Amino acid sequence: METANPNQLSEVAAPQADNTSPTPKVVKTKEEWRGLLPAGVYRVARESGTEPAFRNAYNGIHDKGVFQCACCGLELFTSEAKFDSGTGWPSFFAPIAPERVLDHQDTSYGMIRDEVACARCDAHLGHVFDDGPQPTGLRYCMNSASLVFSQK
Repeated sequence: METANPNQLSEVAAPQADNTSPTPKVVKTKEEWRGLLPAGVYRVARESGTEPAFRNAYNGIHDKGVFQCACCGLELFTSEAKFDSGTGWPSFFAPIAPERVLDHQDTSYGMIRDEVACARCDAHLGHVFDDGPQPTGLRYCMNSASLVFSQK
């Protein structure tokens, strides 16, 4: 699965005063996103796709750092919140701050799930479930294609 290159973030994201605030919104047309993102990243992040379990870039990563949105660069999750859920996708018990992600009801594939999107650019990140570890009890099950890892 294709993941975004950290060096692409400055090309993809509108210039931001900092990389911690979801505002201002990054708004681009489908054609603009398609021209900026690798095909695999576009399919997952902009068309709500899913990458294969256990065959993605960040499921097994255990380095210290920050996971950013592959589309706009917003810092979303830290390695301290990452855990091995056994599902095959990178999982986190909480975002860096609640306002950095949005939850939407997803009824695709005959299921009712809570989709998670980037608050700055509305990129599809994955889904959140209530079977995670403490302290939140949540499992943010994310697609590596929607993330870029920045090692600290």
